[in-house]
Amino acid sequence: MESFAEKIARVLDESVDIEPYNLQWPIVFELEKRHVLDCLPKDLLVRIEHFGSTAIPNLAAKPIIDILVEVKSLVRTKKEIVPILESQGYDYFWRPTAGDSTPPFYAWFIKRDKIGVRSHHIHMVEKDFIHWERLLFRDYLREHPELVREYQALKIDLATKFQNDRIAYTNGKTEFIVRITREAKAFYELDSK
Repeated sequence: MESFAEKIARVLDESVDIEPYNLQWPIVFELEKRHVLDCLPKDLLVRIEHFGSTAIPNLAAKPIIDILVEVKSLVRTKKEIVPILESQGYDYFWRPTAGDSTPPFYAWFIKRDKIGVRSHHIHMVEKDFIHWERLLFRDYLREHPELVREYQALKIDLATKFQNDRIAYTNGKTEFIVRITREAKAFYELDSK
């Protein structure tokens, strides 16, 4: 049986490969959303959103569908959802929001295709988690194609420099994501007045 340390090492030992935007990504999201709704306790699920780079038209990305799921209870998620998805082959992690140990923690799943390549990341959080700000980032980029081009150039550059270092690749995007999320918050607050 794989130890937790071996599991972490296996997950981190995967290359960063960026592909051109694929019109199938929203369809792949809808299929996984349907799967989640069909196999998990409906009374625990509140909403399911496609976010991350594959949710932004014309943005090159790692071909991994990021899904944000609001659950009513993470305690119940650990007891009821984790066993279901693990039995279907998903990798499960009780993951910190930031860094190695920054709470709040949430349920994170990796789904793989038939040959073992990552295809989905499912992030399960409660309604008050900061993760919901990622939808502002997504929506703002959808409305600002010039930022999509800037983000794509950054992602391609980082993937070239850090193809075998997922952590460095992710950390390299942080400044851009924080800046754009701040802009998005200001934009949507002004837009609603």
